[in-house]
Amino acid sequence: MELRQLRYLVRVIELGSISRAALDLDMVQSALSQQISRLEGELSTRLLQRSPKGVVPTEAGLAFFREAQLVLRHVEQAARAAQHSRLSGSVSVGMAPTTAAVLGLPLMRAMRARYPDVRLHMVESLSGHLTAMLNARQLDLAVLFNTHAGRRWSVLPLLEEKLYLIRSRQGLAGKPASRIRVAQLAGMPLILPTGTHGLRSTLDSAFARAKCKPTLVAEIDSLAMLMDAVDSGLGCTLQPWAAVSRFADAPQRFHLAQITDTLAHRSNSLCSLSDDELSPAALAARVVLADCAAEAVRSGRWVGARLAAG
Repeated sequence: MELRQLRYLVRVIELGSISRAALDLDMVQSALSQQISRLEGELSTRLLQRSPKGVVPTEAGLAFFREAQLVLRHVEQAARAAQHSRLSGSVSVGMAPTTAAVLGLPLMRAMRARYPDVRLHMVESLSGHLTAMLNARQLDLAVLFNTHAGRRWSVLPLLEEKLYLIRSRQGLAGKPASRIRVAQLAGMPLILPTGTHGLRSTLDSAFARAKCKPTLVAEIDSLAMLMDAVDSGLGCTLQPWAAVSRFADAPQRFHLAQITDTLAHRSNSLCSLSDDELSPAALAARVVLADCAAEAVRSGRWVGARLAAG
């Protein structure tokens, strides 16, 4: 088996066509087909299902494709590392918008200072999307809130965040309480993310324990849009402090009341592919990310957060 055969198969599956892949690879189509057939013969299994419309991977082909992608990524990173005396390569890191607001820039600065030859690919998305991307090996690392959906993940508990009832200060009468229980939220107009994301699962469990049902006026899977809606007075939300950290005038715009229920908090875990699947650059980035999170908590920059026990 040769590396070029892995590259050929990966490109054919990505493009869904041997003819298009041959053009992309600047090869004769018959030569590309011959290489794929040799690979299938060596593995004694069919990797591609051919049809008049193109090709699709078989079950074996899809499994081989995923591993081949990892091998090619590591080969590229190894080549770059061999060309430089310092650690190099690329690392893809996923964070939810609230996490990125506190941790994104410190991570980029720390990686630039410690490993200037490592290229970061930062992805900001809701946790449900990040989970799918990590499972699909489109990310090396991600900070997630629900670790039950992982396949062969390495999971490091990072920290726990308090949750707050966040309201616009527009129209708030008197001096609202700084602490509140979930049961007291009954009837309040709430704006929350949908159920596919980690925070919503935590909140649904909290409402179930309090034996009350949230009054939803909107479900929004965008932190920026959700906070705009809260800012304009369309409803309240339940989020960690990090949700308002990008507002320079947050104390003037929003009122935060801490949710006091014992289990009403959000756990953050640093999740990654298994150690044997991570490149040296990704292993280094995992350590740096954990250090940045710990520094943000200890310095008080991450309000309402405490480091995970142990």
